[in-house]
Amino acid sequence: MREKQKDSMMSQDHSRPTIDRRALLGGMAALGTGLASSMIAPQKLHGVPATAPHATPEDLAAPCGRSKIAASDVATVVETSAGKIRGYKRNGVYIFKGVPYGASTAGRGRFMPPTKPEPWTGIRNTLEYGRICPQQETGWWTCQGNFTWDGKNLASDDEYKFLIHRGYAICIPGEDCLRVNLWTPEINGSGKRPVMVYMHGGGFADGSSQDLLSYDGENLARNHDVVVVNSNHRLNAYGYLNLAAIGGDEFALSANIGMLDIVAVLEWVRTHISMFGGDPNNVTVFGQSGGGGKVATLMAMPAAKGLFHRAIIQSGPFLRALSPDYGEQVAQLVMHELGFSKSQVRELQYVPPERLSGAAAIAIKKAARPQGVARDSFGETGWAPTVDGRMLPTHPFDPGAPAISADVPMITGTTLNESVNGIDHPHINDMTVEEMNHRVREEYGSQSDVIIAAYRKDYPRATPFVLYATIATSRWRFRSVAQAERKAALGAAPAYAYIYSWRTPVLDDRPGTFHAAELPFVFDNDELLYHYGAGDPAASVLNKQMSKAWVSFARTGNPNHSGLPHWPTYSADTRATMIFNAPCEVRNDPEGEGLKIITQS
Repeated sequence: MREKQKDSMMSQDHSRPTIDRRALLGGMAALGTGLASSMIAPQKLHGVPATAPHATPEDLAAPCGRSKIAASDVATVVETSAGKIRGYKRNGVYIFKGVPYGASTAGRGRFMPPTKPEPWTGIRNTLEYGRICPQQETGWWTCQGNFTWDGKNLASDDEYKFLIHRGYAICIPGEDCLRVNLWTPEINGSGKRPVMVYMHGGGFADGSSQDLLSYDGENLARNHDVVVVNSNHRLNAYGYLNLAAIGGDEFALSANIGMLDIVAVLEWVRTHISMFGGDPNNVTVFGQSGGGGKVATLMAMPAAKGLFHRAIIQSGPFLRALSPDYGEQVAQLVMHELGFSKSQVRELQYVPPERLSGAAAIAIKKAARPQGVARDSFGETGWAPTVDGRMLPTHPFDPGAPAISADVPMITGTTLNESVNGIDHPHINDMTVEEMNHRVREEYGSQSDVIIAAYRKDYPRATPFVLYATIATSRWRFRSVAQAERKAALGAAPAYAYIYSWRTPVLDDRPGTFHAAELPFVFDNDELLYHYGAGDPAASVLNKQMSKAWVSFARTGNPNHSGLPHWPTYSADTRATMIFNAPCEVRNDPEGEGLKIITQS
């Protein structure tokens, strides 16, 4: 959940010790123990002398069934360029949350490139997630609202929350939000582990590093010996408001500030990751949905060149970015909603966040879609990066894959049913062939019969609803295929393609393969997100297959491993695609005939 509160009410100095009742009582108890120890001989607790000068919770055996935790100046402190940070260690993994990689973006920092964090003295606690960028909730995580039954929209997000465990951590908005979170098996050592930097979903408008339990990197770090990083960064108007035409050179980079935050994350990783057991020369960026779009954008940004070495795009079929004209239109609408003239552009930096967010939400609704841009395009309307000729010289994957990252291996893919699924739709299995035909005909007209026939060849046992939901995903699929095709056409680093097709058995097998469904298995979190896997043995197998594939790719640039059927590179000749299911299999050119008809119609 998000609780919108003013920054001034929630400000805190992490470098100063705080005193609470528990700490006070603990200190009194320690004082009593010290006095007693001068009068009695030391006793042993779990084999460790009670008065051992450096005994930490890590030295003690954890009670049965409980995690072993350590958080201490001795065992869990790392020195960064801005100061020392204290994390904690749980069951062999060091965890640091809310680590500053940039200064506050409030006031004069708003719409400006990120700057280095303010240094601190002493040891700063990094035990809890930091603030998130202010945002208008758009419900990207909810069940898709474009599916109706008997004329009624039945979508809610109760079942979606149940499946993906939304509400994992408190999300407090604020402009001091440039924070990274990190999971690693080692600190202050000499390890050279692969580094996996994740970009959260929510388009370029909302979401955060902590709003889904799926994003927790502890199991991925522990079970696969990698370093996992994710971050909060600026979004929506705070990250992508194009003020260049209104504010001139001072605001020349404002249209892509959110992406510059992510570049700053990667720069922080390059500088610091060796202190956390990671290899700065082996960094993989991966992301889902909007996070996949961020990965695609990074691949086209000169500022990000050399900061990452592999890329994974999950359900992020981002080909084209915004045009400058569209971004300028949105900026003018924001100014109008706030009652500002062009000469008052600097005053935008001091408008209260709730007022700016409200005006920005209205502006996006009023903005006219650019000519030739379809309503179901990705990145060409709403909030997104802009092709500004500087930070983003070209579209990410149009007309071809970005040459600047030709040497970066890439995985791209989608889930079987992205746009339409059975979550919170209790009657989907009642859909008849006639109704399916009607719905496809509404979308594709005279081509509907040949489209249905083509998809029926690929999915001969699919129910009418599942077939309809798969056809509805074509707008995602053909763009993901285009990413793979265009990357392979460069003839440099390999491209790999996938479709995630596994269906959870819970809720009577109704949910299907929905948007974000693959996240628990990518992060090796089947047991953590037990509602989704539901204890199914097939889920456990697929969980290991997928997480190992992602890590193998991060380690070597090749996702193949002994527990997975051979996954060939993508090429125009075979269009080999891994189908993640139970069991996994490789198919050549899945849905190819149907996608060709749709893209030409």
